[in-house]
Amino acid sequence: MRRIAPCLLLLPALAVASQTEYRIDPANSQATFRVRLLWLDSVNGHFNQVDGDVKSGPHPDSWVVDATIAVNSIAMSSSRMRQWVMTPAFFDAEHHPVIHFVSDPIAHGELDHSGTLSGYLTLRGVTAPVHFAMWPVHCERLALEPCQIVLHGHVHRSVFGMVSDRLALSDNVDLNLRITLQREIR
Repeated sequence: MRRIAPCLLLLPALAVASQTEYRIDPANSQATFRVRLLWLDSVNGHFNQVDGDVKSGPHPDSWVVDATIAVNSIAMSSSRMRQWVMTPAFFDAEHHPVIHFVSDPIAHGELDHSGTLSGYLTLRGVTAPVHFAMWPVHCERLALEPCQIVLHGHVHRSVFGMVSDRLALSDNVDLNLRITLQREIR
């Protein structure tokens, strides 16, 4: 059987004016995951509803990402598998319909270099620190064209209480996020 761990996270775009904020474009953003199954195969899926904001942080020239993923937006290779991961043994979607990520502040200049985006992920009512590798972002022309941020990380599903099927499914879950940002002027 399969098990997946979530995640979401999203990232800031680039600095422009201090009153400029960025909105995550839900139509063009996605979180994907992969969990090893029986050492031979893997279970893959994705969340289609990633939403949130990137706002000015507490420090000058910094950003904070605040993102949510709707658990019921999960898509998998079979409807049976999808129903299974929505149960209390995994996502418990009835009681915990949203995955939430809030980043630590990140300096604008860090976006032009690969690095790490750290923050806190809340899943199934459990909040834990997470770290995502970030590919370089060059969004100087964000007002004119979409800006895409790519993140990659790992979470341990057991940290969030997902301990079902430990012999068949790996505890380690690979996460990939492609987040498209749109500029908002306030």
